[in-house]
Amino acid sequence: MFKGCLVALITPFRDGRIDTPALEALVEDVIAGGVDGLVPCGTTGESPTLSDEERGEVIATVVRVTKKRVPVIAGTGTNDTARTIRDSVAALRRGADAVMLVNPYYNRPTQAGLYQHFSRCAREIAAPILLYNIPGRTAVELSADTIARLRAEHRNIAAVKHATGSVDSASELALASDITILSGDDTMTLPLMIIGARGVVSVLANLVPTDVKALTSAALEERWADARAAHRRTFRLARDLLTLETNPIPIKTALALRGKLAEEFRLPMCPLSSANRTRLISALHAYFEGDPNHDH
Repeated sequence: MFKGCLVALITPFRDGRIDTPALEALVEDVIAGGVDGLVPCGTTGESPTLSDEERGEVIATVVRVTKKRVPVIAGTGTNDTARTIRDSVAALRRGADAVMLVNPYYNRPTQAGLYQHFSRCAREIAAPILLYNIPGRTAVELSADTIARLRAEHRNIAAVKHATGSVDSASELALASDITILSGDDTMTLPLMIIGARGVVSVLANLVPTDVKALTSAALEERWADARAAHRRTFRLARDLLTLETNPIPIKTALALRGKLAEEFRLPMCPLSSANRTRLISALHAYFEGDPNHDH
């Protein structure tokens, strides 16, 4: 389940509501592009501003359209342990195959608090768990020792989305535990897979799933020349999508420019600045222009 190209799905909006047809079309597009799993309601899905009802609607829609062709790993983590468990149980009832639990944010628990939080979740959630270690969003980082302890004591804690930006911390984790590591940043996918990661939870795969899949497949098969070529092709666009402005602003703008959905965000997310929009248009032109493997 936790291997290859998993896509961190955006949540399309239209007139302030979930754009269900656009979400359905996106799910079909990325599955046709060969992705190995879908991750709705994470950071890229603007989960902080989804109501409970909307989160349930998104998960149910993704499950319905997917029809078990690939696993659905629902983002259900919060900074409240009881709510995280409640939301996870609800997602599983809607048909999700697993859940992704982010580090509790804002309240900044200690390593002891993080351990207790995820231990309680593991005991009460009867499904595989993907930890989401993203200190840049949460102001707290799960240490390699804490992750290793959690994995040793709770076998349903199966994988970690590693979004620390550090190859060294991923290397420490690989030495400390048998937990499956997935890259949490598209630009880090190849470096992390070289040291043993098994894939990526990808923002870029919303737009070019085939290309991200090509990278992860080559790396898993240790075809390193092909993996490097895929990395070189995708690197600059992946970097721009994560750095021009806060994710998911650039990726949603790119998808809108490609005609996939409305260019609509939910405050406090707002449209891309005009200067960065120009840069993104140039990046998309450079990526797609003259490539017979992509539509125009």
